[in-house]
Amino acid sequence: MRLPSTRAARALAGGAAALVLLVVVASVLYWTSPLAHPPPGCTASVTAAPGSDAETFSDFAMSPEQAENAATIAGVGGKLGMPDHAVTVAIATALQESGLHNLSYGDLDSIGLFQQRPSQGWGTPDQIADPVYAATAFYLRLRLQPNWADIDVTKAAQLVQHSAAPLAYAQWEPRARVLAAALTGEAEASLTCHDIKVGAPSVVLVTEAKRELGTAALTGQHPPERARALGNWLVAHAVRFGIDRVTVNGATWTAATGEWAPSGPPDGMLSLHQVTQPPPP
Repeated sequence: MRLPSTRAARALAGGAAALVLLVVVASVLYWTSPLAHPPPGCTASVTAAPGSDAETFSDFAMSPEQAENAATIAGVGGKLGMPDHAVTVAIATALQESGLHNLSYGDLDSIGLFQQRPSQGWGTPDQIADPVYAATAFYLRLRLQPNWADIDVTKAAQLVQHSAAPLAYAQWEPRARVLAAALTGEAEASLTCHDIKVGAPSVVLVTEAKRELGTAALTGQHPPERARALGNWLVAHAVRFGIDRVTVNGATWTAATGEWAPSGPPDGMLSLHQVTQPPPP
């Protein structure tokens, strides 16, 4: 048998090495690409338009941070006894003013979710930077406005914000309605978060539930609307609270799947599972 020449052997070896390198590079590109590792995200979905019998489907994709802030806004609204319309107004306002981000900057001295200004009597910078305080302040001012509950979202928001672009809030109303429907339990709506990393809680669930919701009574039997609201609130805050599973009325969301799925008969119960418990304060 004739052996390949030294030059031919080198060519074959070089070709094999190039092929191996190509495979390695392709593997690295795949496993570091968004297709292999989608970024964390959340989606609010509603299957029936709030206040309507018409069957529709709408959804709104957002980041986990936006979902957390929307859930806080809705939770505070519920604690204060504000109607669902108020939650829609508040979320639409925050979408316009900050994109549902708790900003540390803004026009002049504006900061926070609602771009509230310390110089205009909204509170100190540290207070406004707290989403719970900011949402509370917004609702309290909204409640003082005459006939706010009987006017549309844009006009109600403008009564509080006094914006130089008073019509800008209208563009966010459809998304705000979807988010509010999910987070108040107003309609058959849900909030899911996917590809999130759930580890040890960064805050104590009971403490934050009392601050945002006014109660720590989360698990157990609830009316359907309340159970949906609490379940979606928990999913939105799953990373902060170290929650990897939430079950509401026979449907379960898991951090592993990022979806709600039937898990048992409807029983009106709400339960949750935390990865680990935080250390005592």
